[in-house]
Formats: sequence, C-alpha cells, structure tokens
Amino acid sequence: MISKLAWKNIWFKPLNTALSLVLLTSSVAIISLLILIQDQFEKQFSSNINGVDLVLGAQGSPLQLILSSVYQVDAPTGNISYNEAKVWMNHPFVETAIPLSFGDNYLGFKIVGTTQDYLNKYEATILEGKNFKNNFEVVIGYTVAQKLNLKLGDAFYGTHGDAKEGETHKEFKYKVVGIANYTGKVIDNLILNNLESVWQMHSNHNHHPDSEAENEDQNPQHGKEGHIHIDGDEHDHEEKVSEQEGQADEHIHLESEKEITAVLIKFKNKMGIFSWPRMIAQNTKMQAALPGIEINRLFSLFGIGLNALQYLAYGIMLISGISIFIALYNRLKERKYEFALLRVTGASRFQLLNLVLLESMLLSVVGYIFGIIVGRLALYYISNSTTEQYKMAFDPLTILWQKEGILFLVTIFVGIIAAIIPAIKAYQLNISKTLANA
Repeated sequence: MISKLAWKNIWFKPLNTALSLVLLTSSVAIISLLILIQDQFEKQFSSNINGVDLVLGAQGSPLQLILSSVYQVDAPTGNISYNEAKVWMNHPFVETAIPLSFGDNYLGFKIVGTTQDYLNKYEATILEGKNFKNNFEVVIGYTVAQKLNLKLGDAFYGTHGDAKEGETHKEFKYKVVGIANYTGKVIDNLILNNLESVWQMHSNHNHHPDSEAENEDQNPQHGKEGHIHIDGDEHDHEEKVSEQEGQADEHIHLESEKEITAVLIKFKNKMGIFSWPRMIAQNTKMQAALPGIEINRLFSLFGIGLNALQYLAYGIMLISGISIFIALYNRLKERKYEFALLRVTGASRFQLLNLVLLESMLLSVVGYIFGIIVGRLALYYISNSTTEQYKMAFDPLTILWQKEGILFLVTIFVGIIAAIIPAIKAYQLNISKTLANA
C-alpha cells in the first residue's frame, strides 16, 4: 500500500523527477564506468606482465619499450643485435628468454617473429591446426581469427610497419597453420611466426619471386631443375661460380646482421632484476627496462585522472541529492493536506515518515539501475574503440560485487540524507492546524 502510493507520488511532478533521475543516473554511470575500467585495465596489464622480470631492447624510453614489447600498444624503440642479445639470453641467471621481432602487420594486427615459448608464456594452446615451424607459417590469435575471418590454410601478404596502408610485401605469402585459443591477453590480437621469417622477409625486401618465375619462363635455359650447363660454355660456368660465392657472402652478412626488437626475460635468480639494468647500460648499446616499475608509474599517472573523474562524479551525485531534497520538500508543501487526510483515515506518523523516505529510496534505486546500465553501454562502446586502436578489450558484463555494492549503498545513503528533513516535517505535521487552514 505505502510502496504503491510512494511510486505514484514520485511521478506527481515528472519533470522534477526526471531531472533528479538524470543527475543520479549520470553520477552512478560515471563512477561505475571508472570502477570497471580501472579494475579490468589493471588486471589486463598485470596478467600480461606475469613471467616477465625484465625487457631487453634498444635505448630510448623504458615505458615505450615495455608498452611496445609486452602490450603491443606503442612503436618499438628500435632494433638490437641478436648475437649481442644472445649473450644475455644464455646467462645462467636466466630461466626463459623470449626474443621478439616486429616490423610488419596484416590489416592492423601485428606480425611478430618469436619462438614457441611466447605461446607458453601466455598459456595459449592451439585450438585448430598446428604450431608454426617452417618459414612463413603463422599461428593467429583468437581475436584475429574472429575479426578477419581467417581460417586454416588461408594465405595473405604482410604490410610493412604498423599502419594498414603501408607498403605490402609481395615477396612471400604467410600461411595460417594454427589458431590459438582465447586467453584474454595480448596474444589474442597477434599473428605469430618464427624469427627466420622476419629476417628472410626483410633481407629479401627487393627480391620478387614472382618476377623471377616470369624470367624463368621466358628463359628456356633456366627452369625448375636449375641451370642447364652446356659443354664448352666456360663463361656460363664462371657466372655460376660467381653467383654461388655471392650467395655465400650474402648468407654470412645476414648471419652477422640479424636483429630483433626485444627480449622478454624471466630470471631464476631475482638478483638480476637489480643488477642488470646498470650493467647493460654500461656495457652495451641496449637498455634493460623493468616492467614492474614502469607499469606502477603508469598506474599512478592513470590513477590521477581516474580519481579526478570520480570526484567529479561524486559531485554530480551530491547535486542529485540536493535536487531530490528540493523536489521532496516542495512536494511536501503541496501535499500537506493529502498527508493530513491520510492521518485522519488512520495513517500513523511513522507511516508518513516512511512514505517520504521510501519515495527518495525508490528514486535512488531507479537512478542506480539506470546508471549501471548506462555505464555498461558506455564501456561497450569504449571497448570497441580500444580494441580497434590498442587491441585492448573490456568486458561490460563483468560484475564487481564489492565495489558496485558499496556504490549502491552510497546511492541509497544520498537518497536517505536528502529525504530526512522532508520526512521529519511530515512526521511533525499538525493535523488540526493544517485542516483548519484548508
């Protein structure tokens, strides 16, 4: 009876109620959105950094090195010598060392040269097909397969750099041999192959097999079986020897010039975390960045912005509480005769007090529900944007019972505080005086 009457009284003046709801919904939506983003942001960053004590890479910004090598959301600081990096990768302190080599992408998704250990680090298993083994065989992340509709056996060309519109490498085709399972980590948005594929691709940047095949078709003496030697053709023999020597020199040159982008290192002995950054900076042209330190710094900067927005949201909630108070107080003046009649028909003082409090609490509950819905809709659209640009997705269906439960209690508390004075006024209503002035 009282709850039904309270619900009808809420909509006695719909514009005032709508204003209070809009303010309350906005504040709850902002706070809910920030809670979800902060929680999932920190979880994703923490889960991706597990098992990485140090990142070895080219000199530059340590944070940029971490973001590009671990989270794939920034441009690399440069390349380093693979042979020089192997000295540190094979150190007795090192438990695992995972080399990474970047340079190409396919429709915005990075193609990463690495080893099988990279899949093991993220606990990724092969959902379909097999693992990459030969050059230009690739294993694609679950999100890549879904977004690009790639299947086993599909082939594609890589594009140089990070931009979709870069120069397309048509020297070699990548072939999909495996699809990884969903992990919720950065590997879901990557295309993985071996390091040799990256080295071969960029060492043959100006080499076009298709053009060579056309030349072979036009020259009857050069076919699939190789060069046909004609007796007495000394000039042809000299060309063949010269070509072999050139290929040998090129092979030696490539072996010495192998480069990678970074190495993800996990230590057996944690003493390396403290000593290696200084040793590497003093003895090499590389740098060693510590993910824990850099990500904590990023969280602190990120947290300042979130806290500022949360303060703004609580300010809006305070304004909504004032709006509810004004609406209830004005409504009490207009409905004092109605309350007097309720008392005459048998309603007690406590029932009138409960009626006013219930109106405010119903308004708070409706505002909270709308705010939670709006916050999740906003997170859904934000997730679409971050997935496209930064390959980082947020789940709008996640429920944080503790934090959102506290938010619910705060919302109800604001509603109760806003209704206290009008409720006391209703409790103290003088029936005889009110009806006498009617």
